[in-house]
Amino acid sequence: MVQVKSPRIASIDLLRGMVMIFMALDHTRDYFHYDAFFFDPTDLSKTNIALFITRFITHYCAPVFMFLAGTSAFFVGQKRSKKDLSIWLLKRGFWLIIVEVTIMKFGWNFNLNYTVTVFQVIWALGASMLFLAAFIHVPKKLMIAISLIVIFGHNMLDGYMPEYWKDLWILLHVQAPIKTSFTTIFVAYPLIPWIFVMTLGYHFGLLYKQDFKPEIRIKWLRYIGVSAILLFIIIRYFNVYGNPTNWELQKSFGFTVLSFINFAKYPPSLLYLLVTLGPTILLLSFAENWKGKLYNAVVTIGRVPMFFYIIHVYIIHLLALVAVTLSGLSPKLMVIELFVTRTPELKGYGYSLWVVYAIWFLLILALYPVCKWYWNYKNNNRDKWWLSYL
Repeated sequence: MVQVKSPRIASIDLLRGMVMIFMALDHTRDYFHYDAFFFDPTDLSKTNIALFITRFITHYCAPVFMFLAGTSAFFVGQKRSKKDLSIWLLKRGFWLIIVEVTIMKFGWNFNLNYTVTVFQVIWALGASMLFLAAFIHVPKKLMIAISLIVIFGHNMLDGYMPEYWKDLWILLHVQAPIKTSFTTIFVAYPLIPWIFVMTLGYHFGLLYKQDFKPEIRIKWLRYIGVSAILLFIIIRYFNVYGNPTNWELQKSFGFTVLSFINFAKYPPSLLYLLVTLGPTILLLSFAENWKGKLYNAVVTIGRVPMFFYIIHVYIIHLLALVAVTLSGLSPKLMVIELFVTRTPELKGYGYSLWVVYAIWFLLILALYPVCKWYWNYKNNNRDKWWLSYL
């Protein structure tokens, strides 16, 4: 992604870096936690509070990643015409979809067997860029209104499945497989409302224009963030709308809280987006004046998100391959067909949650100097056009 040298952008790089780091925690858990291959950590009948929260904090990754991709496109558009920006978005959108079904498919599975192809977050990011290439030409107020209507209204379509255009609807709004003559496509990330989250992120960039006063921007960030949080609390409390399942009283207060914040991600429900984007926008209002070594380190990771994303998946999967071998099981169990499949054969493999956190921490420490090197290399070789695709 093209970056604009501006102190205002550093806070956005910080936020992007934070979600990339949390994302690495989720993927470390996927490959190393002893329960990861047997049940969903948000299943209240099987999970525990620590495991649920570990999964919950990583829910912030996809919405922020998608939202800020739109914001980055806005920054790129400050130096290009809308026609050129559309071309830029189309090229990167198609490139990301190719990356999903080649580089990332191999990284997740360590095979290129196309019996099953999974469309995950990189696919959704790329496809959303293709839509954004057209949406930037729609008048701003109209596009913001359309985006908000879809984000707030799409849960009315939960459970709907048309008879004659089922496959298209799965791509848009249902996590399900699509069978073709060549492969079975498992759509892990349906596009609605992600494509409109990116559009809102694009117009969010207006708050970061050079002529926008910082004190006014901070007020807007806090107003938007607090409003989203309050709206989430009100809608969720009354169990009236915004998520396919309601919250219920549980066996303890702690689990009742977990039920309250347990949301659908595939596709992301209204409440899921409110509780993730609201606090992150609020965080941006405080982050503009943050400084320090830790701040700079996270910003560095946030400046090379695609590079970080690709290499962290490969490293985690390689380490898991070693770990499963050391556990006395066949390494073939880590050469998998479908990443989201539960694998009973891995019974006996895996580590407790504190070990997962330790592996994650060491992973981030190891990846930081690599990201710093790549950022410096990219910064010093701007004439190499292919670097912008990583």
